[in-house]
Amino acid sequence: MRNLGLTFLVLSVLIMSLSLSIDAKGKTCKPSGKIKGKKPPKHKCNQDHGSDCCESGKYYTTYKCSPPVTARTKAVLTINGFGKGDDGGGPSECDGKFHSDDTPIVALSTGWFSNMKRCFHNITIHGNGRSVGAMVVDECDSTMGCDDEHDYQPPCPNNIVDASKAVWKALGVPEDDWGEMEIKWSDGRLQSCNPSGKIRGKKPPPGQCNQENDSDCCKQGKLYTTYKCSPPVSGSTKAVLTINSFQKGGDGGGPSECDNQYHSDDTPVVALSTGWYSGGSRCLNNVTISGNGRSVTAMVVDECDSTMGCDDDHDYQPPCPNNIVDASKAVWKALGVPEGDWGDLDITWSDA
Repeated sequence: MRNLGLTFLVLSVLIMSLSLSIDAKGKTCKPSGKIKGKKPPKHKCNQDHGSDCCESGKYYTTYKCSPPVTARTKAVLTINGFGKGDDGGGPSECDGKFHSDDTPIVALSTGWFSNMKRCFHNITIHGNGRSVGAMVVDECDSTMGCDDEHDYQPPCPNNIVDASKAVWKALGVPEDDWGEMEIKWSDGRLQSCNPSGKIRGKKPPPGQCNQENDSDCCKQGKLYTTYKCSPPVSGSTKAVLTINSFQKGGDGGGPSECDNQYHSDDTPVVALSTGWYSGGSRCLNNVTISGNGRSVTAMVVDECDSTMGCDDDHDYQPPCPNNIVDASKAVWKALGVPEGDWGDLDITWSDA
């Protein structure tokens, strides 16, 4: 069972916990009790990542609940080691296993852990101007502490997302600043991505709309759905892999959005649907694509525009669906897909 991996100034934690315990509708999460601290036995209480150790005679507040979960739930991100011998203590609650610091995983405060109901669910963490998907594998126990089972650490506050190093790295936080950060997190089960509108197709002028790689051309009068969003990003995001040429004269149209350059079909590069492209925040970053029993790393160089289409700027092709990873031939080759089957493939992807 995971406990808090962080040195907290007690006053600041209490203030944050109280401020996050009331939502707009007035719902509250009140303390459930207090426990009296015990001095840890010799060589107990692993202080990796600046973890607190219980102080003898000090009273610690406990909670059976956490603040209400919303589409963007305020929380405090802390850091924890989920490996054997780390400050997290025993194996993770969800699977009885230890996990690498290089895997984006988290423990949630007791109320959010919800009696294991979020085990193995992916959440999206928003902080430092970035977002990352992480899997819930453990509980940060807000109800108990200061005993051997909890490595003689205090109870977890009720508003904590206790994360592996991989999460902090993915958020781009300098290592010297790892420890405590205000964030928001979202549960994929609560999120949706609704259409933003429709556009009416126009017949392409003669010689327009390059149909290399069997690209669609807009049909006169047909209504095409547009999206400003994409499905939530997780540690293993479901998508459809399509094929595109990023070379000059290819069906991709103009140069890539990220660097205003063309790219060889022999280079593993991709365009992402507008929501995942995220205003260019993933530009020139690598993603890992898994499909056909293999994985490949590719660089994001372009947007597959889900908001517009059927015009000269978009080579008179329809708007991109909101769940597309549009990949060069090199990606399809690396996944070992026979050339005759190139076109559409169900995959998963993650930020590398």
